[in-house]
Amino acid sequence: MFDAVRNNKKIVQGFLVLIMLPFAFFGIDSYVNNAGGGDAVALIDGNKISQQEFSNVMREQLDRLRGQLGSQFDPKMLETPEIRKTILDDLINRRLLLIESAKRHLVVGDDQVRAAVASIDAFQQDGKFSAERYTSTLAAQGLSPAGFEAQIRQDLILQQLAGSLGRSALVSRTVAERTIALQAESREVQELRLSIGDYLSKVKLADGAAKQYYEANARKFETPEQARAEFVVLSLDVLDVKVSEEEIKNWYEGHKDRYQQSEERRASHILIGLEKQDKTQARAKAEMVLKQVQAKPAAFAELAKQYSDDPGSASQGGDLGFFGRGMMVKPFEDSAFVLKDGEISGVVESDFGFHIIKLTGVHAAKGKPLAEVRGEIEDELKKTAASRKFAEAAETLANMAYEQSDSLQPLADRFKLKVQKSDWLGRQANPAAGVFANPKLLAGLFSDDVVKSKRNTEAVEIAPNTLVVARIAEHKPAAVPAFDELRTKIELLLQTEEAQKLALADGEAKLAALRKGDGNLSWGASKTVSRFDPRAIPPLAVQPVFRLDAGKLPAYTGVEVPGAGYALFRLNKVTNDMSIDEKQRKGMLGQLTSMASQDDLQGYLAGLRTRYKVEINQKALESSDK
Repeated sequence: MFDAVRNNKKIVQGFLVLIMLPFAFFGIDSYVNNAGGGDAVALIDGNKISQQEFSNVMREQLDRLRGQLGSQFDPKMLETPEIRKTILDDLINRRLLLIESAKRHLVVGDDQVRAAVASIDAFQQDGKFSAERYTSTLAAQGLSPAGFEAQIRQDLILQQLAGSLGRSALVSRTVAERTIALQAESREVQELRLSIGDYLSKVKLADGAAKQYYEANARKFETPEQARAEFVVLSLDVLDVKVSEEEIKNWYEGHKDRYQQSEERRASHILIGLEKQDKTQARAKAEMVLKQVQAKPAAFAELAKQYSDDPGSASQGGDLGFFGRGMMVKPFEDSAFVLKDGEISGVVESDFGFHIIKLTGVHAAKGKPLAEVRGEIEDELKKTAASRKFAEAAETLANMAYEQSDSLQPLADRFKLKVQKSDWLGRQANPAAGVFANPKLLAGLFSDDVVKSKRNTEAVEIAPNTLVVARIAEHKPAAVPAFDELRTKIELLLQTEEAQKLALADGEAKLAALRKGDGNLSWGASKTVSRFDPRAIPPLAVQPVFRLDAGKLPAYTGVEVPGAGYALFRLNKVTNDMSIDEKQRKGMLGQLTSMASQDDLQGYLAGLRTRYKVEINQKALESSDK
């Protein structure tokens, strides 16, 4: 989804940080008037969050993670009760804010929505909003403009509410300076890694342990349903459209007014501006300069250099080059377009001050010859003809896809299309899946009619003037591999788990001895880390290392490194001499303010939960999307 509030103040972003999941919204009325229980996973003041709504969000999160992680993605990472509760809490928080916004009668005008949409980079072309790109981008995501704009409106309403709260967030100077000082601190540490590989040889699995694990956790090894698709794409680009020379000539003759080059004029001016003097003084000066110009017309350029307050043209003797109508302020334009070549105006007043204008050239209006605009006309006629032809072809394509549903070849032959093949696809949309990033097309491909009956999908519009028909080429149902295929993998998994436990136990024992003053270990080389740059140590170790008491050195800590063993750390030295420039200081103050804003939001949400009754249907939550 597109984030409508991304360009607003950081303090607002801080308040919205807990409600940033990319939800599919259906208008604020559906949130605040959706009463009743049924299959609801939660009720907020009588308004329900349905199982379907929750499942949609879960799927969106899966798609988002799949796009971010690629081959490393595992759908099971969102199947934990903790993750499901977090997503539901975010849905509840957003619903609470929407209900409160409605009670406060917060509204956003259509102009604000249009401005927010136009500012989104994805909808821009050559630095300007493109309506065509807007509709095609939304279509590729399976969204309608109306639905998307309803979401934007909601985001802006929430921004209003969050902004009113965020402006009250304060951080005391004492807290800020103390926090900045801590951030500037650097620490010298040594590390000793207890690698999981050192403990693998000590692990002895019980007989049948792997088989037992397989039987108890078979679902973990399930390979999801997959398919490879064949598909054809019908677009304007593939339609063979020809335009005759006669058609081009007839169009030109009938639309000559479109190919007229308007009159252009060249002028020089002397501007007496209003910045350094009042209007009366400026006019008096302009009248004085005009008299000099009238006395010596040939000296216009020199007088412009001497008197003009226009920095862009004064050094050029007042020359403004050629310009057409609509390019200058109206009083200037009106005067320039009535002068004769070489003629000098009187004093002309505009919002910029007082002008003395000299006309220095005229390009008369003239029509562009056919040869000059032929290519432009041909392209336009081809596009118009292609649109008509596409509409006819689209209907034929849709009918053939249904009537000859056992093959794509008749479609390919009829429209001279190439039958293409996809990579393996899953039921979840993947932005990298080309045409199958379209949710409607993907859903059609995995429908029972297409999978079981081996029929074509319907013709699906994935973008303006672009239709796709697909069918299953290869299909793999969801399945759990046999134990023998997984035995080695499971045994290694169990050995690794046990080795991790041994490394953890050994590490904690060594840490306890070190803290008692015992232990003689071979530490690694010294490393210097700071909160600005902690990369020299594992991320999990950053907090424990910086929590060590600097008053008694050396100090020791340790952390489990999941899947890799255990890491011990010895703190030898603490230094507070890191310099912080003003930019870093401002950035840190902004972060502190944002954190304070988030704390305020948490308190506000807690207050809303007491004001509006929140009920969670645990059974429905656990069963949704399963």
